[in-house]
Amino acid sequence: MGQRVVGIIMNGVTGRMGMNQHLIRSILAIREQGGLPIGGGDVIWPEPLLVGRSEGKLAALARQHGLERWSTDLDAALADPAYEVYFDAQLTSARPPAVEKAIAAGKHIYCEKPVTPDVETALALGRAARDAGVKAGVVQDKLFLPGLLKLQRLVQSGYFGRIIAARGEFGYWVYPGPDPAPQRPSWNYRREDGGGIISDMFAHWRYVLDNVFGPVRSVLATGATHIPTRIGEDGQPYEATAEDAAYAIFEFDGGLVVQMNSSWCVRVNRDELFELQVDGTEGSAVAGLRGCKIQPAVGTPKSVWNPDLPDPVAHRESWLEVPATEPPENGFKLQWEAFLRHVVLDEPFPWDFVEGARGVQLYELAEQSWRERRWIDVPELTL
Repeated sequence: MGQRVVGIIMNGVTGRMGMNQHLIRSILAIREQGGLPIGGGDVIWPEPLLVGRSEGKLAALARQHGLERWSTDLDAALADPAYEVYFDAQLTSARPPAVEKAIAAGKHIYCEKPVTPDVETALALGRAARDAGVKAGVVQDKLFLPGLLKLQRLVQSGYFGRIIAARGEFGYWVYPGPDPAPQRPSWNYRREDGGGIISDMFAHWRYVLDNVFGPVRSVLATGATHIPTRIGEDGQPYEATAEDAAYAIFEFDGGLVVQMNSSWCVRVNRDELFELQVDGTEGSAVAGLRGCKIQPAVGTPKSVWNPDLPDPVAHRESWLEVPATEPPENGFKLQWEAFLRHVVLDEPFPWDFVEGARGVQLYELAEQSWRERRWIDVPELTL
């Protein structure tokens, strides 16, 4: 068996998402399974170099997982020819200059979303990567999750007939503090630090909606700061300057309408933290991150609204669970594997900087809709 070693500079993996989803559950998981098989007995073997600002955090993380290489010197890491991929999970505001350096150093680029704070910067980095001849990808992990994969298969099979509408609910209660302690960092609630649920979640909604229903054509959105004061990591109160909830309507070709609520101020009364219900002429489905239930037209009970009597229909019991066709895998890991195959084997990888820019575009237009209190059309983007 031959190993094709791929050195990966991993910047920002001392943070929650970078450490858990990208380092531990993706790159280290690939190593634990013996590498990524690519045929003929050969495997891709990812070799991470951890990069960040804190020597203590980097050293502890490397030691915990048996890794030898870490550095606080990004320039030195980029100058090392042993590492051909640069991965960035820093704060969005810190990402563009680091990615620009990595492109100039000839590294292939893989980034968390939102890829940049604004559309023009995302497209400029995409053009720079294209002109430098390096591959570039953006994390779009939810496309690889079992529930949404099942939903996409239902759409592609024609199960719904004509899709009429859809509505999504995302969110949970984030404690404002001090007791219990907040489970999200305080920067999420400060606009000056890049916080806000619109920039955080609408980049996700763009690729989910585009891939399930087709291109989003227009958006109407409003945001709200429901909890204006929260407690920070230092135990002191601070003003929440970014929105902690957003409510949006999206329009598509053919008259399809999708409503989407996103909130860190909602208590969960659903099976998963995110659920998307899709209704069509021939059936409906409710997809979460892992599960997906259906109710076909022939299995739909005949409901009659009578507020004077208890409802005789047990509505939830008439839905059927869509079975899994293969064991579920971590969505981040699956996309990492696709990107590594793209780097080594030149296999297609459609989630490039243009796709990343579309996510940024949607949250910019949603914020514009909120400011101007009107519908905003979504123009096409190209490099």
